[in-house]
Amino acid sequence: MRPIYSGKVREIYDISEDRLVIVATDRVSAFDHILPVEIKNKGIILNRLSNFWFDQTKGIVKNHIVEQKTENMPIFFQAERFQGRTVMVEKLQMLPFEFIVRGYLLGSIWNAYKKGEPFCGNILSGNYQMAQKLEQPVITPATKRDNGHDEYVSIQYVQSQLGDKLTKQIMNICFKLYDVCSQYALSRGIIIADAKFEFGRNKEGELVLADEIFTPDSSRFWDAAAYKIGVSPKSFDKQFLRDWLTEHEVNGELPFDSVPESVLEQTAQIYQECLRRIVY
Repeated sequence: MRPIYSGKVREIYDISEDRLVIVATDRVSAFDHILPVEIKNKGIILNRLSNFWFDQTKGIVKNHIVEQKTENMPIFFQAERFQGRTVMVEKLQMLPFEFIVRGYLLGSIWNAYKKGEPFCGNILSGNYQMAQKLEQPVITPATKRDNGHDEYVSIQYVQSQLGDKLTKQIMNICFKLYDVCSQYALSRGIIIADAKFEFGRNKEGELVLADEIFTPDSSRFWDAAAYKIGVSPKSFDKQFLRDWLTEHEVNGELPFDSVPESVLEQTAQIYQECLRRIVY
């Protein structure tokens, strides 16, 4: 059995007319480059976190999870290498957008704010500093591209493609997901600065939450205890690895092939700490 898709982290297997199997590997990418090294147990951590949030939010919106236990999957997936990192999901007709809810000002929206420019149709008023909490979260949609380079678009563009009713339904779900889960995470010492969501339709035409949710690869997770307005916060993700790469850049080339084991181990510990705080 071979994957029909192999991405930066996940591999997808087509196993039946209405089922897929998704495997989260330990691969790590940075600056659109898959490194020749792995982060130990990263896939298991991502899978555990995403499954935890899917279970927590199934009262808000239906999700694509069918089975989390490999012993209930085809025998191929019962091998040791699939344990803890594999889910069976419902096949969906995926919508061609991802929806990012931003509760804090950092990244692309911060860069636009500094220039006084709107971002995805959002115009922020008031005097904000870097990483400051927004008065109200905003949604910044992006189109999904096969080449991996997504393009930000306005809500108005999404409405023109999906219709006003479906767009409003998605926005309401996204805001609800972010509100409920960010409050829970804050009680565990983590600020969820932003979160990405993807949706599809099942064969009954229902809207279904898919992909992964609220993991360090799909959200910005900050240490609440270390958070300060005006500075880039400490993240529970691969930012430590990204920082090492940029700090050791030589003649414009990043040292993807020479990341030391100590950096990989510390990155793994950061992911593990995120799991510990959220789930245990």
